Amino acid sequence: MELNPQQFTAKLIASRYLPREDNDVRRLLVDLGFRQEVGANLAACGLRLLDHPFAAYVAVALMRETEGAVFDDGEQWQASNIGLPKDAIALLVVLWALIILPKRERQLGRELEDGQGDMFGNIIKAVGDDVSRGIAENVLLEDFGKLLGGKGRINFMLPQLSRLGLIERRNKVICEGPLLDLVFDYAGMAPRIINGAMGDLIRAQNGVASLQEADEYDMVIEDTQLEGDLSGGNADV
Repeated sequence: MELNPQQFTAKLIASRYLPREDNDVRRLLVDLGFRQEVGANLAACGLRLLDHPFAAYVAVALMRETEGAVFDDGEQWQASNIGLPKDAIALLVVLWALIILPKRERQLGRELEDGQGDMFGNIIKAVGDDVSRGIAENVLLEDFGKLLGGKGRINFMLPQLSRLGLIERRNKVICEGPLLDLVFDYAGMAPRIINGAMGDLIRAQNGVASLQEADEYDMVIEDTQLEGDLSGGNADV
């Protein structure tokens, strides 16, 4: 059954995220009128569509104008609306950098190799499963365990990130979940990681940072905010 814009908007908000292969999502991506109506419905709730050409899912986030109503509790600006503490946000940044940044490089390389003749075909190939690769849990623990609270703390946070759809755990390998590619603003976050202390940490083979690098890394985490409302605005659903 083909959904009307109101029905699809409700489905998207209630589901939190939908795969690009979904028939209604495909329509959203090619039918301008349908997309505009869905966008208007979301905007009426203070939300906006999250859609990256190389992401395998679409989701919703808060409009910039409504973020204060959700994240400002009168005392401080919250990093997320899904209850993630600072160290979990730090772990999420690390996983995003280790999984999504290399994935995007492979996607862009594949698009250049395939040329510009078949735009939609190239995008479909660029979001295939083979371009996204996970990281072994023991590697994460070895390289970043000391910076992220140790093995016990990381093993406590990973299930939380998994339940939220941010990662998937497969045979001791951490893979991207439906929301990991959408959780941060790529254009703003990638340069800060690649050119900053976080990039040095990732490039270092032993994963051991100097005190100055660790402080700079912590500043990145302090100033990190999730991309709007990735719980889909349905905390009570």
